[in-house]
Amino acid sequence: MTQNLTVVDHPLVQHKLTLMREKDTPTAVFRQLLHEISTLLAYEATKDLATEPRNIETPVAPTEAPVLAGKKLCLVSILRAGNGILEGMLDLVPLARVGHIGLYRDPTTLNAVEYYYKMPDDLGARQVIVVDPMLATGNTAVAAVNRLKDGGARNLKFVCLLTVPEGIATFHDAHPDVPIFTAGVDERLNDHGYIVPGIGDAGDRMFGTK
Repeated sequence: MTQNLTVVDHPLVQHKLTLMREKDTPTAVFRQLLHEISTLLAYEATKDLATEPRNIETPVAPTEAPVLAGKKLCLVSILRAGNGILEGMLDLVPLARVGHIGLYRDPTTLNAVEYYYKMPDDLGARQVIVVDPMLATGNTAVAAVNRLKDGGARNLKFVCLLTVPEGIATFHDAHPDVPIFTAGVDERLNDHGYIVPGIGDAGDRMFGTK
């Protein structure tokens, strides 16, 4: 579909995603599955991190081994549902800085409305990974990346659980330089802007709200 899209089709990811899709999956199980998938997505999204050699001593002998180079990651959660992916990724990279951006989708226009923004310093010197379970219409993701670029971010990626062709097209029309990492590309959007077949409202299913 596009060179700047990575679908993580590992069997464990796909199995866990299927369990999340089921409407009767309990909230606690849904949240745990999202946590587990997020850690697996993080492996793929961070595979190109730069490293540099360091001289160390093992219990057996001195050696030279790689460590991460330069500034650490910045993970940016699009509130509220993005926190479900954020927590799983932090298991893998616990020293990452964390930013939050509060956006909600206007139910009439489907446009993104910002209500909160808090980021670490030096975004331009960090690899920034934006996380949100759904890339549906693409409007919220575009607004988030717009805001981050205005704040100095230059090296960005977007990680989501599910997306659709419409959302990918909208996002990459606005930000062709930002790669998307996802566990699945579903069929389409319905008239209410929800992914079909999808998983429903990720935030509601994570937190047991309606």
